[in-house]
Amino acid sequence: MTIAVSVRDLRKSYGEFEAVKGIDFEIAAGQVFGLLGPNGAGKTTTVEILEGYRNRSSGDISVLGEDPQHAGQAWRSRIGVVLQSSSLYPNLTPRESLRVFAGYYATPRPVDEVIEIVGLGEKADARVRTLSGGQKRRLDLGLALIGNPDMIFLDEPTTGFDPGARRAAWETIRNLRSLGTTILLTTHYLDEAEQLADQVAVLRGGVIVRAGSPAELTGGASETEIRYRQAGEEILERTTDPTRRLHELTSAALERGEVLDGIEVRRPTLEEVYLELTGSETGAE
Repeated sequence: MTIAVSVRDLRKSYGEFEAVKGIDFEIAAGQVFGLLGPNGAGKTTTVEILEGYRNRSSGDISVLGEDPQHAGQAWRSRIGVVLQSSSLYPNLTPRESLRVFAGYYATPRPVDEVIEIVGLGEKADARVRTLSGGQKRRLDLGLALIGNPDMIFLDEPTTGFDPGARRAAWETIRNLRSLGTTILLTTHYLDEAEQLADQVAVLRGGVIVRAGSPAELTGGASETEIRYRQAGEEILERTTDPTRRLHELTSAALERGEVLDGIEVRRPTLEEVYLELTGSETGAE
C-alpha cells in the first residue's frame, strides 16, 4: 500500500495556544480521508499545514513524498485545492475557465474530460454568472482537477447545497476516487463522511479522539440498540455487547417457548458517534 500522506506528532501553536497537539495519521493513495471536528478542533490548521499554506511548530509530515513546508512549484502542481469559497470569472463559461487554468500546468487533464467528470456538460458553454450554487461548486472541483493532481483537498465542498445538489457532488467525488485521486475531505455533514470516506479521523481540542473506517467507528460505539416485541410489548434495550445480548434473549425465549417478533439491531450512525466523541453539535471550523 502506497502512503500519500504521513503525519507524525504534528503540533501547531499560536503564541501560548496550542491548536494542534501531536496528532498522527496516514492516508493511503487513492483513499478518501475525512477529517471531522467541531469549530476550533484544529481541522483548518491541519489542512493548511498539509497544503503548504501554513508552517507547523513541530512534527514530521510527508505529502506525496515531500515536506509541504519546503516543497516547490512542481509539488504544488500535483495537488488541487477546493476552498469553502472561491472567486470565479462571472463572464467566462466553465469551458473557458477550465482552458484558462489548464494553461498554468505542463500536463493538464483534457478540458472536455474534466467537464464530464464534474457533470457540467449541459452548462459547459453557459456564463458562470448564470450557474446555480451547486453548479459553481462543480466548477470549483473542475478547476482543482484540471491540473491532473495526485491529491485534492476538499474543504466543506457541499456547504449550502440542497439535497439534490449534495448528492450530485457526492457522485463527482466518487468519480474522482475512481480515477485514483487521493482526497482529503473536511465536512460537517456526517452522512457525507459516512457515504464518501474510506477512513475518518475525529479531532477535538487539537487531538484525534477516534480514527478508523466509518464502519469501525460506528461498530466501536459505546452502545447498540436492540428492539423487539415480546408478549405484545415493544422493548428497547441498549447494550455494549449486542452479540452476547442477542444470544441471551433468543436462548431465553426458546427455553420459554416464546417468540421474539421484529428483532432489530441498530448501531449508532457516524453522526451519533461524532456527538458522543466531541460532546458538541456538528459544525465546520
